Amino acid sequence: MPKMKSSRSAAKRFRLTATGQVRRNQAFVRHMLTKKTRKRKRCLRHTALVSAADAQRIKKLLLA
Repeated sequence: MPKMKSSRSAAKRFRLTATGQVRRNQAFVRHMLTKKTRKRKRCLRHTALVSAADAQRIKKLLLA
């Protein structure tokens, strides 16, 4: 049987942590940055974890 292919769009957007949680980048950092505060933009640089409800679906896309 051939190898299973992971969803390339999901692979570019999400990563798995060592404990198996799913990491994602923050939204709202692309445009209209002048009205956002410095603190808000600084916090948006950091990655966030995907909610548990969505994590299983994303893992399936990454590992399938």
